[in-house]
Amino acid sequence: RCPLYAVLSGFEYGHTPGVGTFYGFFRRLWAAGTVHRSPRRRLNRKKIPGGKKGQKAPTKGLSKIAQLLAQLAKRSTHRAQPFDRLLHLFQAQFLAVSAEAGLLGNPQSLTLAGDGMPLVTAAQVRSQRLCDCRARGRTPCRCARLYSQPDCDMGWDSYRNTYFFGYHVYTLVAADSPHDLPVYPRLQRASRHDAVSWVVSAQEFADRFPGYTWRTAILDAAHDARPIYDYLQAHQIRAFIDLNDRSTRRTGVRPEEITYSATGVPICRKGLPMKDRGYDYTRGRRKYLCPLVVKGVVTCDTPCSSSPYGRCVQVETKRNPRLFPPVARDSAAWAAVYNRRTSCERSNKRVKEDFGLAAGKHRSTMMWTIRLYGIAMCQHLDAWYQAQPLDLRSMLTTA
Repeated sequence: RCPLYAVLSGFEYGHTPGVGTFYGFFRRLWAAGTVHRSPRRRLNRKKIPGGKKGQKAPTKGLSKIAQLLAQLAKRSTHRAQPFDRLLHLFQAQFLAVSAEAGLLGNPQSLTLAGDGMPLVTAAQVRSQRLCDCRARGRTPCRCARLYSQPDCDMGWDSYRNTYFFGYHVYTLVAADSPHDLPVYPRLQRASRHDAVSWVVSAQEFADRFPGYTWRTAILDAAHDARPIYDYLQAHQIRAFIDLNDRSTRRTGVRPEEITYSATGVPICRKGLPMKDRGYDYTRGRRKYLCPLVVKGVVTCDTPCSSSPYGRCVQVETKRNPRLFPPVARDSAAWAAVYNRRTSCERSNKRVKEDFGLAAGKHRSTMMWTIRLYGIAMCQHLDAWYQAQPLDLRSMLTTA
């Protein structure tokens, strides 16, 4: 109906194809026999437990994340997914162009931030009963049902403090990009925790993007799990993860009279945080000195060491990478890197509000995935236009 949209799409005005042609093209991008990933006929699922306002849904436990990492490590390096054709198109025609133009930062040393957002697809679960339990007076029942959206389930929205039915969109964003460009968007179940979604996305990103090297990970407190730190440390990726206030475990700390703060800083007997004297990358440990030593003179009335430099405490990263990261959490270097985690929030805002992801009235995972990647392509197109001084009006007039 709009001549400008027809010309931009590569068609002659008045000779645009019908909507059925586009759906036929969409099916070519989906390498699966069905438009859903789960069978439509399956057992009824229960709601997941929610949390308090502003808090994420409680995860199943750190052991579950460790088991998931072990299972993914044993699988093949490239497990086929229905959206692989769409991902290859996005990677070859959009992501590679942005990387060559320098819009993603250094492809050999990427800084990726990850975060999820809820995607509401319906007001409630739509299913058709296949049993006669209601007629017999047995409600509720756990019998199999026929679902219209089998890949969707119930999730917990911590920001709005409510349950929702739909998907959980998890995206890896290039934090060094001045345009907050998405690198790997992934459609997950709504009931999945952010930590579980990150594990799946990180493993798939490593398998499907061999030409990109991941050097820094910026994540929020929902990813504060010891198995994630171990995974990042094994792959030589610097972890910038905020501590979760609800987790008070101090595993890996030496059983001494020295106590530690919530951020991993040693506390002396006087109750003062010790001075940070830098990180030794050759030995993988950080050194702390007595806070009451001024110009080589111990000013403490009850010194705990006979050394003229006072008590010295060295903490190793491999002992507990969660509490003792290579970059101290209370340092300016940590704040400078972690502040870039807001790139996820800005990218999600563009997806939800500017491009209207939730405005789609789809019933299949295929259409929601195509809509998600179409928005990601538009984000890269906008970055190209902003990076190059193009006069679109003169170009269209000349054409």
